[in-house]
Amino acid sequence: MNVTEKLAVVPESFAWIKDSRLHHIFFWTTLYVIFIIIDDEKFGLGFRMLKETVNIIFYIAIVYFNLIFLIPRFLKQRTFLIYTGLLLILALVLTPIKTLVLYFIYANYPETQNNIIDNRVWVFLTGFFAAGASTIFKMLNDWLKHERDRKELMAENFQTELRFLRSQINPHFLFNTLNNLYALTLKKSDKAPEIVVKLSEMMRYMLYECNEKYVPLSKEINYLSNYLDLERLRQGHQTKISYELTGEIDDYKIAPLIFIPFLENSFKHGLKSQIGKSFVDLNIKLEGDTLQFNIKNSKPDTLPQRNLMSGGIGLVNVRRRLELIYPNAHNLDIQSNPNSYSVFLTLKLN
Repeated sequence: MNVTEKLAVVPESFAWIKDSRLHHIFFWTTLYVIFIIIDDEKFGLGFRMLKETVNIIFYIAIVYFNLIFLIPRFLKQRTFLIYTGLLLILALVLTPIKTLVLYFIYANYPETQNNIIDNRVWVFLTGFFAAGASTIFKMLNDWLKHERDRKELMAENFQTELRFLRSQINPHFLFNTLNNLYALTLKKSDKAPEIVVKLSEMMRYMLYECNEKYVPLSKEINYLSNYLDLERLRQGHQTKISYELTGEIDDYKIAPLIFIPFLENSFKHGLKSQIGKSFVDLNIKLEGDTLQFNIKNSKPDTLPQRNLMSGGIGLVNVRRRLELIYPNAHNLDIQSNPNSYSVFLTLKLN
């Protein structure tokens, strides 16, 4: 949930937290109190409050004129010299006005009036500094907002792309599994009910549990096991299928449907060998938070010109998902040997 969504669910009684006007009021009120506390005015609290009220009013005037008019009209248009010149003019115009107001406040104190006249340069510098500080704050705030929006957009694009990739994966495997079931029903095989049960478990997993970014590793492994069982039912003794799992998997999570494209490709392209020679060997090993997924399958006797293990929508998608979800935390190596294909995938699960 991004910052905007979090603020959106704030209860109505706390909605004032989002009101930037209250932030401004709080800032100026706090500054006003600080000015009164540190002021060494010798004429009492009443004069300190009056004097600092004048100071705050003029600071507010120069800051908001800068924020509302000068920055949008000139600084954001990259006319920096004109902007700086106008900021100097603004400070020069407000300096005598502020000096005159303070002069009249101390009408009964000639010595203080002389000090006010002598400190005109200080009045100018503090006004110009206040405007400059507001410019720096505005630029920093705009940059932070831009970075926040950029990161939120990247996150939204990331999730959108993942949803798109998963929407391509799920129907792809469902279509192939239904084809398997169709072949068994044509043969009136007694294995058809069992394959329906396995398919039901796989569908439940895909429809209800694969919408999260991560799923328990144990459920992903169970999905692979069901897939292998379906293939054993369909292939019978024509293909040698071996599967080995090593390590404790209960405490880890993984991105859903990461392994299936490799497994599906192995059966799709590994069963074109002569009967009795085709095989699929799967080995999954977990050491600490490092998972090794190794799968090897036989190569067809008649080999097409292209590398079957490098193409196809499933493998293109899984490569992209690995880049998105496990950047700098995975290593994928696909090898084509004279009699077999091999996939070696290593993932850092944490």
